[in-house]
Amino acid sequence: MDMARLHEILSTVWVLWFVLLFAGILAWVLRPGSREAARQHAEIPFRDHVN
Repeated sequence: MDMARLHEILSTVWVLWFVLLFAGILAWVLRPGSREAARQHAEIPFRDHVN
C-alpha cells in the first residue's frame, strides 16, 4: 500500500467520522426534553451574582 492510497483511505475515514460526530451532536441537541436544559443554560449570563 503506497502513501497515496493510505491518504485516500484516511481522508474517507476522517470525513465519515465528522459526519457521524455531527449527526450525534445534532441528535443530542434535538432530542425530546432538552429544551428546558438549553433554556437554563442560555440564561446563565443573565443571572445576578452576589459577591
